[in-house]
Amino acid sequence: MSKAIISPSVLASDLSKLSDECQRMIDNGCDWLHMDVMDGHFVPNITMGAPILSCVRDNVPDIFMDVHMMVSDPLKWVPEIAQAGGKSYTFHYEATSDHEAVISSIHSHGMKAGLAISPDTPSSVITDSLGNAVDLLLVMTVQPGKGGQKFIAGCLEKVTELRKRFPSKNIQVDGGVGSGNACQCAAAGSNVLVAGTAVFGSQDPKKTIQELRTAVDGAIADAAKSQ
Repeated sequence: MSKAIISPSVLASDLSKLSDECQRMIDNGCDWLHMDVMDGHFVPNITMGAPILSCVRDNVPDIFMDVHMMVSDPLKWVPEIAQAGGKSYTFHYEATSDHEAVISSIHSHGMKAGLAISPDTPSSVITDSLGNAVDLLLVMTVQPGKGGQKFIAGCLEKVTELRKRFPSKNIQVDGGVGSGNACQCAAAGSNVLVAGTAVFGSQDPKKTIQELRTAVDGAIADAAKSQ
């Protein structure tokens, strides 16, 4: 199991101060910033796009933008997101039938490739060859499209199944994650935790980020002992 990575979701931030909010999370110990891009087609909401990501990159030069593309044509946006400073580009399995082409384009543009599955999509759709081709697997624990939803614990079975097949892969969970269920996520096999309100709404985000990290570190240690 890979190292702990905490990626606060900026959708829960004060978007009028986006660069400052991202810097605040970096100062409080996060690893990545999770940037949700929604096109109003794959999901009903519309959020930020490449021009906003470019502004964040220019104002927060050390940022690792973990870009989650909830869009209906993921291949189309790869060049723009790369130019805007995206470091990791995660697209949805459900959004395309040519996953290999998207992955190839992401890598050719110098970004890490991630593949996401929504709550209703079984982990079995991610074949061994497809899972090995990407750098990250994302299991959504809420329906994609908006923040503040209730965590779907049943989705963690997919995390466990994917961890068994891809023991060294970064496996991310996104949706309703916080200190209260971080241990549950980590025990299932997730090492990359996306948390929105739990971090941005915390009175002590540094403490919250550390709690999330401690949960993953503990699960990694337990897994090592059992080997």
